[in-house]
Amino acid sequence: MPPIHDLTASDAATRLQSGDLSCEAITRATLARIGALEPQVRAYAHLAADEALQQARTLDQAPAQGALHGVTIAVKDVIDVAGMPTTFNTPAYAGHRPGRDAACVATARALGAVILGKTDTVEFGANGRSAATGNAYAPAHTPGGSSSGSAAAVASGMAQIAFGTQTGGSIIRPAAYNGVHALKPTHGLVCAEGAKVYAPSLDTIGWFARSVADLALMARAFRLADAWPQAPATPAGLRIGVYKGPHWDRVDASGQEALLRSAHALADAGATLVDLSLPASFDTLAQAQQVIIRAEGRRTFLSELLAHPDQLNPNIRATAENAVGYGVADLLRAQDLAASARCEFDALLAQDVDLVLTPPSFGQAPPGLEDTGSPLCNSLWTLLHAPCVAMPTGLGDVGLPVGIQLVGPRGGDARLLAWAEAINTALTAAQGPMPKPALKA
Repeated sequence: MPPIHDLTASDAATRLQSGDLSCEAITRATLARIGALEPQVRAYAHLAADEALQQARTLDQAPAQGALHGVTIAVKDVIDVAGMPTTFNTPAYAGHRPGRDAACVATARALGAVILGKTDTVEFGANGRSAATGNAYAPAHTPGGSSSGSAAAVASGMAQIAFGTQTGGSIIRPAAYNGVHALKPTHGLVCAEGAKVYAPSLDTIGWFARSVADLALMARAFRLADAWPQAPATPAGLRIGVYKGPHWDRVDASGQEALLRSAHALADAGATLVDLSLPASFDTLAQAQQVIIRAEGRRTFLSELLAHPDQLNPNIRATAENAVGYGVADLLRAQDLAASARCEFDALLAQDVDLVLTPPSFGQAPPGLEDTGSPLCNSLWTLLHAPCVAMPTGLGDVGLPVGIQLVGPRGGDARLLAWAEAINTALTAAQGPMPKPALKA
């Protein structure tokens, strides 16, 4: 029996239903874990221990009703939680305490979740100052960004679930670096009200978890699909497009091996592998995404530029001041290119493959906290509004996590999660379970 702080949300739910465990016991065990490891990992920008315990006690006093009853959730500090600080990791918002929950937090709370606190983030979830968080496997290495604290908290047993946001690769890459599962849903399926977005046409709220089943638990709770298919027992019959991408030579040896070993294991399990090529028209999408981020970010940070210009990180200020000089016509042209590419990608998946298997990052997490890694393995899929799953597969040659990324069709979140469950089962059988972080209190 794993320690309580290591239970998945799904396993904890089973024990709660049987009466073997209480919400307060789960919350206390999680808070004890935070007390032991937070000095090393530094995942939290704000911890609301007393409030969390009170929530748990209240839940224990009434029959379980919500799908997230007793689940401990941490919230990236660009998403509002009533009464807690939302600082966006910038001095411009020091002391800022919103009076209401963001829509995703309100939903989770209404379904019985226990909100633990706020996790550290790169400034504004953009390209400002880095989080203080360290990697859950090696705190001297980056956890990735911008959802730094959320990924590290889940990996180290300091939350069962954590919310993150993604503009380029801010959910999938930190999940890969910290050896946890994550879902970036189809753009627009999770309401972003109450979250500070960088580029509204790209930013997506998603979550980190310890299992695919937990990703699906959250996805069902947030009603990401109209119907939920039964997960296949094996990947047999799946058509999987293997996409190494234009940056394959930048993926380290362990990251490359993780993808290739996974592909071979899935072929052995009966999946059909296809070497995937994307249309030539996609060659311009990287630049289109940069135009969208900068042009939309200019408007996102306008109020901060006007109110607190001297308190903004130089990178954020440059975006707000439109230092690159993108105009409205540039933005509209880029958005049109992206819209056309989404239709092409939908058609490709409908005709040729069921899902895409691709690297989630350039391999293992870089040393230091300033460089949070490149989003180039993720940004295309974010631009395409496609749902993505990060899945850990093992440790690389320096002892840090490596894994894979699965990409599905827009609106196909439920199918992607069903396939991910079958793929995860096959890979675990072939390669063994993911080792947990070895941090000691």
